[in-house]
Amino acid sequence: MPEIEIQIGGRSFDVACQEGEESYLRAAAKLLDEEASVLSAQIGRIPEARLLLMAGLMLADKTAGIEDKLRRMEDRMAEKEAELDQLRNAPAPAPQTDRARQRQRGHGRDRRARRGAGRSGGRACVGQRRLMRNPRRCD
Repeated sequence: MPEIEIQIGGRSFDVACQEGEESYLRAAAKLLDEEASVLSAQIGRIPEARLLLMAGLMLADKTAGIEDKLRRMEDRMAEKEAELDQLRNAPAPAPQTDRARQRQRGHGRDRRARRGAGRSGGRACVGQRRLMRNPRRCD
């Protein structure tokens, strides 16, 4: 079992770890050291046990915040996946017939004619397309 030396808050510690875990231990020690350094800079000299406790609590607080954010994102992703599944399983819309398209186009023309009728003093130019664009020319 390898033993490595880590630095936390300006203090050295010898720590044993499993074979192959050295890089993870060094990374964790670096995070803890960064928090301890912030505490030492803010508070000054504090007892070793208190320094490690406070640095550990700060890391735990950060971890809890990240876990909450992760949980929210996982919930949001599950909602989006359910929405996607619902869209995938929805029946395809029925193809539109020529008659339905003609009705839609005709409906639009009737609306334009009614709008033009208001500007031309109540006269509507329904039959002549050229005049429909310029209702004042309808007489």
